[in-house]
Amino acid sequence: TLRLALDLAAELTGFPRHLSQHVGGFVITREPLCELVPIENAAMKGRTVIEWDKDDLDALRILKIDILALGMLTCIKKAFTLIERHEKWPIDLASVPAEEPEVYAMLCRGDSLGVFQVESRAQMTMLPRLRPRQFYDLVIEVAIVRPGPIQGDMVHPYLRRRSGREAVVYPSPELFRVLGKTLGVPLFQEQAMRIAIVAAGFSAEEADRLRRAMATFKKGGEIHCFREKFIAGMAARGYERDFAERCFGQIEGFGTYGFPESHAASFALLVYVSAWIKCRYPAIFACALLNSQPMGFYAPAQIIRDAQGHGVEVFPVDVNASLWECTLAEGAGCEPAKGPALRLGLLEVKGLAKADAERLIASRPRGGYGDLCALVQKSGLSRAALERLAEADAFGSLGLDRREALWAVKGLCEGAPLPLFAAAWEGAFRGREAAEKGAIALLPRMPLGEHVACDYESLGLSLKSHPLAFLRAELAREGRVKAAELARIEAGSRIALAGIVLLRQRPGSAKGVVFITIEDETGVANLILWPSVFEAFRRVAMGARLLGCKGRLQKEEGVIHIVAERLEDLTGRLGVLRGSESGRASKTPSSFARASLTPAAGRAKR
Repeated sequence: TLRLALDLAAELTGFPRHLSQHVGGFVITREPLCELVPIENAAMKGRTVIEWDKDDLDALRILKIDILALGMLTCIKKAFTLIERHEKWPIDLASVPAEEPEVYAMLCRGDSLGVFQVESRAQMTMLPRLRPRQFYDLVIEVAIVRPGPIQGDMVHPYLRRRSGREAVVYPSPELFRVLGKTLGVPLFQEQAMRIAIVAAGFSAEEADRLRRAMATFKKGGEIHCFREKFIAGMAARGYERDFAERCFGQIEGFGTYGFPESHAASFALLVYVSAWIKCRYPAIFACALLNSQPMGFYAPAQIIRDAQGHGVEVFPVDVNASLWECTLAEGAGCEPAKGPALRLGLLEVKGLAKADAERLIASRPRGGYGDLCALVQKSGLSRAALERLAEADAFGSLGLDRREALWAVKGLCEGAPLPLFAAAWEGAFRGREAAEKGAIALLPRMPLGEHVACDYESLGLSLKSHPLAFLRAELAREGRVKAAELARIEAGSRIALAGIVLLRQRPGSAKGVVFITIEDETGVANLILWPSVFEAFRRVAMGARLLGCKGRLQKEEGVIHIVAERLEDLTGRLGVLRGSESGRASKTPSSFARASLTPAAGRAKR
């Protein structure tokens, strides 16, 4: 592909085919690249950037090739490797079964967390409305949720025509040939160029200049320069001026952000493949997604919760069972009918160095470490690394819970026990059974709520329970409903609810509207904040980790929102998790209450 692109570039620009700077096995410049453009180190290690603007490169007739390095390709590759290993099925992009109805049914439900390009709040809202049933629907799905189509007023006309609420009319056979696949609405840059040629009389060169004016992220705007010629050209060919103005208005939206059809089709392939993996192999998909972080919108906690919702059993981090990356667990504790379980990897433990994890794994005996003493002696891990593992409750297979493991580990000091711990040294490594025999004093049992708080502090997630479960009685007394109950409540009702903040989004095309997604122990809820409400509660909206909301329930085509009227910061209530099984505890703020539970605090940054 790159060779053909270079040949075409040589024909169009006069560049010689035989050049001297190699990229991907091919040569694209006569001299080393550093002699043509200034190069500097990027913020990310191992990355470089050039300082020249792409339009300057165009003016200087320097060849520019865009090569997208997509994190989803890494995720898909990891998933294929797992499918080959566990399903004994060699698979690649070309061999994924096409057009499976179950995959489209999943997408129609908006069940797309982690799926490439369609996991955002806007895409999850669009999926149940557009209801994709074939591959080209995904091409449209990728392209339609963009600032260009939104600002060009293309979205609602397309949805009305797709659902049969608006007639599809083509003013001429020429426009039918251009817009037939998109129901008379121009959604792609190629369509805008064809309209300019067949309906407005543009030459191919003028249409290409129009394409450049529509280029992605074009700032300043040049597309208005084509307005009069476009409208006059359509009027001269018998089109009504009002139609011509509306048509140009839609095309004008591409000046903000619009997709070429070829680009959307390439992305749609990855949408389908990632959705197919999620639908057919949810454990493998979650495993590959966790091992490909950071990417996407969601933190590991939300990825794991979604996997559990799809029937995947998830096992915790463990010194005897976990590798560095997450793995699939089969055998004991896994029901074959449900497929493989997911075992969390040591990479989820905050503050644990990969070198320490690799030392732990390399020293692990075939049957696993028998006790903590053997682990310390064989692995040679430092006290700091052992404490990280203990804080993550990773010694379960040794019969030690988080508190007992920390007690034992803190007795270490450069390989020798402190005097206070000397008498109990041997028993400290024999687990609860040894402790109950008197080798070490029994420690007070850690309440479940405190376990959950510590899980979030050390892992950013918890398999034991959800924080809101401990507050449910109090929230119920206040009349706050659960997320799972929203589907049964009548549209238009005023409701109150609360949840951990997962996402905050303020799209540039939304005219100041802010979207917030919150989660409780039963599911997620989507909030809409109109600009006036956001300004009135800005500090709460941007700062709260546990957010209370009162508003009106909105339902449309299976999509549920709460239009917020009032917000409350309930973060301080998370302190209740410390010291209680049921939630009745001191209101003293805890580190859990201060710890961020949002994706930005984890490894989920794109």
